Amino acid sequence: MRKVIVFLFFISIYLNAQNQPIIIVLGNVQDGGLPHIGCSKKCCMNSSEKDYRVTSIGLNLSENKGFYLFDASPDFSDQIMMMDKYNSSLNGIFITHAHIGHYTGLMYLGKEALGSKNVKVFAMPRMSGFLEQNGPWEQLVSESNIIINRLENKKPVKLDNNLIVEPIIVPHRDEYSETVGYFINGPNKRVFYLPDIDKWEKWSISLIDVIKDSDLLFLDATFYDNSDSTINHRSIQEIPHPFVVETLNLLKSLTIKEKKKIYFIHMNHTNPMLDINSDVSSIILKQGYNIARIGQVFEL
Repeated sequence: MRKVIVFLFFISIYLNAQNQPIIIVLGNVQDGGLPHIGCSKKCCMNSSEKDYRVTSIGLNLSENKGFYLFDASPDFSDQIMMMDKYNSSLNGIFITHAHIGHYTGLMYLGKEALGSKNVKVFAMPRMSGFLEQNGPWEQLVSESNIIINRLENKKPVKLDNNLIVEPIIVPHRDEYSETVGYFINGPNKRVFYLPDIDKWEKWSISLIDVIKDSDLLFLDATFYDNSDSTINHRSIQEIPHPFVVETLNLLKSLTIKEKKKIYFIHMNHTNPMLDINSDVSSIILKQGYNIARIGQVFEL
């Protein structure tokens, strides 16, 4: 009898976990991926393309109600396959901005590939206009592969009874669209996804306040510091992101409990944080922070 009770107890835990919405890390690398085109450095020459994916996260709803992606990366096909294990279907995609690592995966929804029908794409007004008015993306709209759902800054979108997504505009290189981060509010946790931003001081909102108001955060970690003064012949000043060392200095007054909320993501191919065994990774982890890794799962 006792064995039966124990068995039923663990079955109930498993079923409860299955009925919870979850976040899955589908990629953690900057737009250009790893190995990175034109790179002959050790970081790329010793890497395998199967080991890394461009930054994206998945949101799997409870009770097989489908899943959402945050960003449609160039590794879209592989990342959809990663979500297949949850026996769930694609409900929609939230786009952060119009840089290649964050929307070009939409091409796989077209007639040359999946030929999807009416997949919801959530995007801000400029991003929506960019997709609607420029080929080949406008063909996805005209063929009803995707349906554009226009977002508004700080206006919540209800996905389920206990699941709400809220976009928030952040400063970044906005050549073709706005850039947003997303708050994902689940039944038990509030998550913040922000893969791209310029320097923190350009943002009118306090990062520390956002951290205190969230339970889990995925934050821009494109460059660890300025040790790479040039990237593919471009000055690093032309690619504004907060250096991780700057973020660490900004957040040094946080408690360990608050630091543990943070998972650094969207790392450039030159960033030593991609190597879990690097000295830099060890420094980050010893301070209480985390580094996002493919396959990590978080209950909401």
